[in-house]
Amino acid sequence: MPTDVENWKSEVYGNEIREHLFRFAEEGWDAIPEDEHDAWFERFKWWGLYHQRNGQESYFMMRIGTPNGVLKPGQTEVVAEIAEEYAEGPEENPIFGNGWVDWTTRQSIQLHWIKLEDIPDIFEKLESVGLSTQQACGDSWRNIVGCPVAGKDRHEHVDALPVAEGLHETYKGHDEHSNLPRKWKVAVTGCREGCGQGDINDLAFEPATKEVDGEEVKGFNVNVGGGLARNEPRLARGLDVFVTPEEAAEVGGAISALFRDYGNREDRYSARMKFLVDEMGVEEIRETLQSEYVDFELRTAGADLRESYSYNSGRATGGHSDHVGVHEQRDGKYYVGLNVLVGRMATEDTRELARVADEYGSGEVRVTQRQNVIITDVPEESLDALLEEPLLENYSPEPHPFMRGSVACTGTEFCSLSIVETKNRQVRYARWLKDNVELPEGVENFHIHLSGCTASCAQPQIADISLRGMKTRKDGEPVEALDIGLGGGLGENPRFTQWVTQRVPVDEVPGAIRNLLANFEEHREGGETFREFVERHEDDEEFLDSLVEPEETDYDDPMMHNTKMTWYPYAEDDDMGASPAPTDRDGAPLPADD
Repeated sequence: MPTDVENWKSEVYGNEIREHLFRFAEEGWDAIPEDEHDAWFERFKWWGLYHQRNGQESYFMMRIGTPNGVLKPGQTEVVAEIAEEYAEGPEENPIFGNGWVDWTTRQSIQLHWIKLEDIPDIFEKLESVGLSTQQACGDSWRNIVGCPVAGKDRHEHVDALPVAEGLHETYKGHDEHSNLPRKWKVAVTGCREGCGQGDINDLAFEPATKEVDGEEVKGFNVNVGGGLARNEPRLARGLDVFVTPEEAAEVGGAISALFRDYGNREDRYSARMKFLVDEMGVEEIRETLQSEYVDFELRTAGADLRESYSYNSGRATGGHSDHVGVHEQRDGKYYVGLNVLVGRMATEDTRELARVADEYGSGEVRVTQRQNVIITDVPEESLDALLEEPLLENYSPEPHPFMRGSVACTGTEFCSLSIVETKNRQVRYARWLKDNVELPEGVENFHIHLSGCTASCAQPQIADISLRGMKTRKDGEPVEALDIGLGGGLGENPRFTQWVTQRVPVDEVPGAIRNLLANFEEHREGGETFREFVERHEDDEEFLDSLVEPEETDYDDPMMHNTKMTWYPYAEDDDMGASPAPTDRDGAPLPADD
């Protein structure tokens, strides 16, 4: 039997949701029948809106799509304006204040505390500069990711930006691809670093070459079925198909249609491409694609160009491959990548980002999958002045490795799925580690990813140290805790983390990381990286667990309690009963029904 979600979608879905969304915005929060909340909240996702969690009723998270992470001139400023006017909540975050922009691990943008009543005005502002929330969430084509400096990188094998843009223009709002069994994540990679991270996407175009009509052609091999969610990660598997850049949109759409028709609509847990690949196998998928969805003869895969992949690899690269720092473009200008700790940038800083990008570059800003931002097209003679800008004091192009390597998801601050608080905690972890821990000699890149649950939005399975939200008891009291995994990474031979230590109280995690790094230094051989060290001991999980050694330190964690049961973790009175929600269009609490 179809799931509830499938039944809701069969009634209203896709572009038609917009008119209902605008009607509810006009009539107010109370216009949504209480017994239809789940149905409408599921539908709203198609237009980039997630209802926030219990205690925050009537507030939404809004996701804005930026295909391939590209913000064109003028767009960043409008995002800052919207955040300032519409994305401030009833309480302040003690680290980030009130009003910010979140850059995400899918190169898009998230705003919080959005009121339903403001949606039409926000959409008008976004669309005036070519931005949209369309299909930023929901069961459809999500934001297409890729190398954030595609088209500008001196070392790219093939310019993937036109392919990513072509896929976006073709399938965003396309009726035949608007209602898939689940989300559809696509990556297009053309660079040598592999920063499109295709291995963890449903559909991945990876750089390759093949002889076509007697000529060596650069294009893409096609991989399918990658993903991290829950406890069943998969690496994308080769489909034995090569496409030219001109063919990518047609073949991508054909694979999307195959997933639409054959994907599981009776069990949402199993309704992902990775499970369809498990079920059918790549050979049957290729045969079905050829016989039912593609009108021309599919070529076999070409020679892949992945041997130098270094992005998030955990390997020794002789430098950094995350695009943070100053780098020369292929046109002789420069791009400057700024480290944004856990991806959260204050509204006023986002406005400053738009200004400096316009003043020193072309006005374009790009977003990376490590939650950082890039200013592009900076002439060499403008570099020194840009690097002196006060904005770069807080968002450094030369960050400490613990700052550079930190990634965190939304957490219990807003997410109903998360088990623990994340963003503030990872900021505190990074600052404590920077002040108290020396990295072993030669270690310049070290990634710590904190995900509030098994949904893996922070991509923990591909980090040196992976942290995943749990609960435990300490001194007889329930406290927030983290599972600890080691040695994940992508690159030429990708590897998921090994979860070795479970349910460490959150205040003992910094001590555990300090001890782990000290033990790594003691047992390390030569100049091996942390990932290589873990790989060498992967068959001895007991030994790896023994290296962690949780320990209390002078690190203080103010959010040890069950933040999932608060209305807002940082409120002075965080009890559910103290919540002002739901509120009207002006933010005033609505009276409860008698």
